[in-house]
Amino acid sequence: MTDVNAHLHTPYSFSAFESIPQALDLAAGEGVKVVGINDFYSMDGYGEWKEGCAARGLFPLFNIEFISLNSEDQAAGLRVNDPNNPGRTYLSGKGLAYPVILSGEPARELAAVKAESNAQVERMCGKLNAHLKAVGVDIVLDFGEIEKTLTRGSIRERHLAKALRLKVDALGVSDKASLYGQIFGKPLKSDPAHFAAVENEIRGNLLKSGGAAFVPEDPKAFLPMTTVQRIIEAAGGIPTYPFLGDDAKGNFTDFEADLQKAADLLKRRGFRSVEFITTRNTTVVLEQYAGYLEDEGFIVTFGSEHNTPAMEPIRLRTRDAEGLSEKLRAINYRGACAVAAHQKHPRNQQIFGGPAFLSRAIEEGDELIQKTVR
Repeated sequence: MTDVNAHLHTPYSFSAFESIPQALDLAAGEGVKVVGINDFYSMDGYGEWKEGCAARGLFPLFNIEFISLNSEDQAAGLRVNDPNNPGRTYLSGKGLAYPVILSGEPARELAAVKAESNAQVERMCGKLNAHLKAVGVDIVLDFGEIEKTLTRGSIRERHLAKALRLKVDALGVSDKASLYGQIFGKPLKSDPAHFAAVENEIRGNLLKSGGAAFVPEDPKAFLPMTTVQRIIEAAGGIPTYPFLGDDAKGNFTDFEADLQKAADLLKRRGFRSVEFITTRNTTVVLEQYAGYLEDEGFIVTFGSEHNTPAMEPIRLRTRDAEGLSEKLRAINYRGACAVAAHQKHPRNQQIFGGPAFLSRAIEEGDELIQKTVR
C-alpha cells in the first residue's frame, strides 16, 4: 500500500520545515510517496513542490487552505471546525491545477484576503513592540525583516512568535526563563532550549485572545464559505471540508457530533470531499467517520499539517497509535487517487457523477501515482 500525506504546510505559509527540500527528503525517508502541499492562501510553492517531488520519485498533490465564515452557522451559534468561534470554518481545496489557472475576480479575492491576513499580523507586531517597551525589554521586531527572512509571502502570528524567540536567543542572556517571565508577566513553563514549546507559550501568552499583542481579526479576513468554494473551483480544485473529529476528551463540535446530519448538510452545501488531520483522532473514531463518509461517496484524505514549530513524523499516525490501520491507509490512498485523477483533468467534475465515475477516477489516479513513485 502506497502511503500518503495529503496535507503538509510549507514555509510558504508557516511550517515545522525550514524548506520544501527538507520536507520532501523527510517524506521520502519515511516511505511516504504521495505528498500534498496545503498552504494558507498560497499556491506560490507549487513549482518548487512539483520539481522536488519529481527529483525524489514522489507524487505531488496541489492543495490550498482558507478560513471562511458561514453567516448562517454563526447566527445559530454553531461551532463547525473551529471549536472556539461559531461559524468560522476552515476549508481546503484539493487537486488544484498546476500550472496555476486562477485569474480574474477569484484571483483578486484570494490576493485581497491574503493581504488582509498579513496586515492583521503587522498590526499585531506593532502591539507586541509596544508591550516589549512597556515591560522594559530592549527588543524591537522589524516586520519587514520578518517578512523577508522568515516567510515566503504569507505571514502568520507564529512567525512573530519565532521572531521574538530568535531575538531573545540573540541577546545571549544567561537566564532566558527570567526574561520570558518579564515579558509574559508570569513564569515560563517550558525549558528555554525547547524552541517549539517556547514559541507556543509566546503565542499563547501574547498573541492569542487576552494577550497584550492580540489584534482581533477584521471581518475582511474571512471570505464567505460560498466564495471560498468558488475560488477553489476556479483554481481547478475540489472544495474540501476538514473534520476535527474527537478531541482529547472525546468531544465533538456541534456540527460534527451527528455524523449523518453533517454529511447530509455538507452535500447540500456542495462538498464531496473531506479530510482529517489524523493525530487529532483516535483510531476507532477515525475509522468510523472516514469509513462512513467514504461509503456516502465522499473523497476522504488524511494529513498531518506540520503547521506548528514541532517536528513530527510525516508518516501518518492517530492519537492513540503509532501508525494508521490498514483500513485507514486504504481509504487515504483511494482518496489520493481520486484527487490525482481530478488534478489531471481539473475542469472535469465527473468524479462527482456517482460511484461509477469515482471508481474510474480512483483507477486512473492509481495508474498515475504508480507510474511516478519509486
